[in-house]
Amino acid sequence: MTRGLPAAWSALFGAPFLALGAYVYAFQSQYPLVANQPTAPPLAGVPLALFGLFVVALGIYVQFASTPDDPTMRENEFVVDDRDPAQRSALLQTFLSVPFLAAGLDLLYFTDYPLVYPTLALAAGLYLFSTGIHRYWRNTLTTYVVTNRRVLQEYRFVSLSRTEVPLEKVRAVEERQSVVDTLFGLGNIHVRAGASGNLSVTVRSVYDSAEFADEIRDEMDHTVNGADRGEDRLDGAFVEATPVDSSSENAVLDADGAGAGTGTVEPLSTADADGAFPDPEPWSDGGTVESGPVRDDAVDGFGETTRDDSP
Repeated sequence: MTRGLPAAWSALFGAPFLALGAYVYAFQSQYPLVANQPTAPPLAGVPLALFGLFVVALGIYVQFASTPDDPTMRENEFVVDDRDPAQRSALLQTFLSVPFLAAGLDLLYFTDYPLVYPTLALAAGLYLFSTGIHRYWRNTLTTYVVTNRRVLQEYRFVSLSRTEVPLEKVRAVEERQSVVDTLFGLGNIHVRAGASGNLSVTVRSVYDSAEFADEIRDEMDHTVNGADRGEDRLDGAFVEATPVDSSSENAVLDADGAGAGTGTVEPLSTADADGAFPDPEPWSDGGTVESGPVRDDAVDGFGETTRDDSP
C-alpha cells in the first residue's frame, strides 16, 4: 500500500464534480438555484459526473497500488539516502483551483456577464485542479534513491519506470526552488549527466534539498577519487612502509650464515685469515716455485717506494 491518503483527498476533490454533474443532468430544471437561471443542456452534466468519478476511482487505485520495489544492489553498493516528494505544494495547487471554479459557477448562474468570463474562470480552475491532483498522485508513487554508485528515480503507476544516472557520469548538480517551494521549505535538484543532459534525474519537492544535493556531491567526490565507501571501511587507516635497518636482526652478516640474527659483525681471527688463502700449489713436475730477486723499486705497505742496493 502506498503512503499518504490519496483515496481520501481524491474523494474530497472529486465529489463536487460528481454532485454538480448529477445536478445538471437530472435536477437543474426541477430545482433551480435562482429564479429564471440559465440552464445548461442536461448532457453537459455527464462529462462532469464522469470526471468526478474518474478522480475518485483513480485515488482509490493509487491508495492501494504497490510502491516501487527496492532497487537491486550491486556488489559493494549500499543506499546512502532516499527521499519521497512532499505533497504540500501539490495539495496547495489543487486547493487554488477551488476559487476559480467557484467564480466560474457564480458567473455562469448568478450574473448576466457574457459566457466568455465564466468560461475563462472555469478553464483556469480546471487546469490548476488537473495539474495539481496529477502532481499529487505522481508524488505519491515516486521515490528518489542515492547509493554510493547511482542516483535513481523510481515511479510506479501501472508499470515501473526507473531512471538512473551513474555517479561517475554526473557533470552537474543544479538546485532550484520556486516561490511556493520556498514557503514550504521544499526544493528541486536536477542531476545531469553528459554535456547534452539527455540522461538526467530531477528530484522534485523534497525537504532539505540542499542537504540532499550535498550528499550527491559527496558521493561524486568519493567515486571520482576512488575512495572506499563500504560500510566496513576503516577511517584513517594507512599502512606505512618501515625502512629496513642494516643492523636489524634479520640482516645476513656473513656468507656462511654465522652470526645471523645477532646484529653484530665479528672480525676474522688470524687463523681464519691464514686459512682463507691456501698455500701455492706445486708445479705439475713435482717442483716448487722459487722466489726470485726482489725488485729494487718495491712498494712498501705504506705506499712509499724503497730501493734495495744489496748485491
